[in-house]
Amino acid sequence: MVAGAFPLAKLLTLGARQLSRPLAARIKAGARASPFFRTYILLPPPAAGGCSLTASCASVYHWVEMRTKMRLLGFRGAAVKPLNEEAAAELGAELLGEALVFGVGGLCLYLEYLRQAGQSRRREEHLEQTLGDLRRGLEQLQRDLEELRAQGHA
Repeated sequence: MVAGAFPLAKLLTLGARQLSRPLAARIKAGARASPFFRTYILLPPPAAGGCSLTASCASVYHWVEMRTKMRLLGFRGAAVKPLNEEAAAELGAELLGEALVFGVGGLCLYLEYLRQAGQSRRREEHLEQTLGDLRRGLEQLQRDLEELRAQGHA
């Protein structure tokens, strides 16, 4: 069996991407149930001084999404209603799961790029070595030819 005929790296990449989906679902479920995650990551406490600008990732995402939808529908000055704690936790967990899946996919793409670049570099080095061997062989043949010509003139 030819080693390059079965793309093992591509199979492993696909497997990693497929395994990341259930892993993301478990992390999302754990994030929804974890008080630490809800308190400090999804719904961070306000900064010192009670600054209301501190918002969770989910709240910022919701605000941007709603503003975009309103602008597309032609509403320019409408205020966006903030998410309640439960909805923000749900949306934040969903965003975390999607970020995990996309992160694993991006990592797989990067690793595949490195693998392909390594193969290309090895192929080029092999071609350079072959070309060097051919040049050395040609030089040796030219020396042998010169010796034969010198012997023929003598």
